[in-house]
Amino acid sequence: MGRIHKERHRTERIGWLRATVLGANDGIVSTASLVLGVAAAQGTRTNILIAGGAGLVAGAMSMAAGEYVSVYSQADTEAAELEIERAEIAADPVAEKKELATIYVSRGLDAELAQQVAEQLMAHDAEGAHARDELGITEAHAAKPVQAALASAASFAAGAALPMLITAVVPRETLLPAVGFTALLFLGMLGGLSAKVGGAKVRPAAIRVTFWGALAMGMTAGVGALFGVVSP
Repeated sequence: MGRIHKERHRTERIGWLRATVLGANDGIVSTASLVLGVAAAQGTRTNILIAGGAGLVAGAMSMAAGEYVSVYSQADTEAAELEIERAEIAADPVAEKKELATIYVSRGLDAELAQQVAEQLMAHDAEGAHARDELGITEAHAAKPVQAALASAASFAAGAALPMLITAVVPRETLLPAVGFTALLFLGMLGGLSAKVGGAKVRPAAIRVTFWGALAMGMTAGVGALFGVVSP
């Protein structure tokens, strides 16, 4: 008897991967931009670290709160749709079976086979069949607010810690180029890693993330230099 081939797909990673990459990217860009802006305004190392630390905490909490509220709204919508579908199945299972069969016909099955599939799926798990095939709600893509919030906060803090570490260890006179270069390096690595995990092309993702990060940091440093006051 041959071995059963079990395929592994990346769709189950989409939820946490999106939240993690977004958080880390935002942590690197926003904190590095903040550090560069204060440094360009001739702030002291202490001022830069205080500003960066405050940005780290505020950003992590903001990411967690925003992600939780956003994903919870999605979860509420999904729950409401499932409740409606549950009531419709209880009220008129025959019509709901026909609805499923119609969906399967539109996807390429002949009418007789579509009817058989609909009958068997309705008998096995009517609500699950309608959630998946009518509403597009699956376990892999279902909204998970707490998971998304924690992933966003932790990844933001991790991303923000990188430019903070560079700020703490490099000499003040080389802080601007050091933070800028390493932040872009971190962003490129993050973009490439996320693409590899998600099964996408690494180089375009790395270039895309690095470009937008460079733009954000350059504009922030420019503002800091424009409005900064040079110490005597």
